[in-house]
This record gives sequence, C-alpha cells and structure tokens, in this order.
Amino acid sequence: MTRLLDGIVEAFRLIISFDPELIHIVFLSLRVSIAAIIVASIIGIPLGAFLGLKSEKKTRLLNKLIFTLMGTPPVVAGLVIYLFISRMGPFGVLGLLYTPTAMIIAQVSLATPIITGLTMVGVRSRGVEVVEVARSLGAGQGLITRTLIMESRIAILGAIITGFGRIIAEVGAVMIVGGNIAGQTRVMTTAIVLETRRGNFELAIGLGLILLMFSFIINSFLYNIQGGGKKN
Repeated sequence: MTRLLDGIVEAFRLIISFDPELIHIVFLSLRVSIAAIIVASIIGIPLGAFLGLKSEKKTRLLNKLIFTLMGTPPVVAGLVIYLFISRMGPFGVLGLLYTPTAMIIAQVSLATPIITGLTMVGVRSRGVEVVEVARSLGAGQGLITRTLIMESRIAILGAIITGFGRIIAEVGAVMIVGGNIAGQTRVMTTAIVLETRRGNFELAIGLGLILLMFSFIINSFLYNIQGGGKKN
C-alpha cells in the first residue's frame, strides 16, 4: 500500500516537474498509438464494412480468421514482424527494426483485426437493411455509402475505441520490434517494465498512473464523439 501511495506521489512529481525524459516517452507513446489506430482504421473500417454486406456463408472462413486474429498474443505478432523486418528478413533492407515505424506496424497488426471484426458485426446487423431501403428510395451508391456509415457509426467508433485500448497498453510486440531504446523507442509501457525490473516500483507505478490518465482522456474523447453509445 505504501508503494502505491508513493507511486501516486511520484506520478504527480513527474507531471509537475515536466521531466524531459517523461515528456519524450509520453509523446512518443501517443504518436505511435495514434498513428497506428489511424492506419488500422483506414484498413479495418472499409474491410469490415465490405465483409458486413456480404452473406455470412460466403465469408465464414475469413470471419473465423479475423476473429482468431483479434486475440493474437502481442508477443506472437511482434515475433512475426521481427522476422519480416530483421536484417535477415525480406524487408530487412528497409532498416525498420528498432524504430518507431516498426512499433506502429506492430500495433497496426493488433488493432486492424479488432476494428475489422467489430465493424463487420456492426454493419451486418444493420447494413443490409439500410442498403435495401436506400436503394428502394432510389438513392445512388454515394448516398448509400454515407447512410450506411452514419447508421453504423456507433459500432465503428466502438471498434476504434476497442482497438485503441488494445494498443495503448501493449508492451510485448513493441518491445520486440522497438527494443526499448532510451530516447528513441522507449514508450510508457516498456518504461514501466524496465523500471519494475530495476526495482523502481514507485516510478513504475507513477508511469502506470500517467498511462491510465492519458488513456482515459483519449478514450473519453472518442466515447463523447460516439455519443455514449446512443443514437441521436
């Protein structure tokens, strides 16, 4: 209990002091995770909407694959990406290993199946009905697409929130491909692991509380955009 209280005090100290190392770690964490969720959304939302409009029988195998990937252990995703971008891998010539770009790729691989799967479920529950009604009223493809997005926006934003929650607290994959290098690829989650191993539990707890605070702020913003999960 004492360590927890000390961790809370340490969190406030770090925030108030504007510690340069902490600021770099926090901004790198946010930059990597926000970039990853944007890329994952660009890939996952259209793919999920496309699959959601297809018959479940026609996409059954692909559905099972997506749902399986939604639960991919981060260390497995990190290992696979490491093998692709390491010096001996097919993309080793790009020099991506131990860079923020590699960390973004790792997080995208974890968030994309979640966004795809949840979008697919949301669109499938309303999508076919919306398309049929819109077509019966003579709507063009552009209007149908906009209507479908609006009708499924709660599910889509819920998918983004879930995907972001998955990657902002991720540690295994980003540590494998990022290397946890001070000043270059060290983010809040990997810093917490490092300080815990060093026995600096107060600092680790402080970093954990700061991570939770930023996660709460960003998820609250997305939740408010979503309208609290209610349709207007």
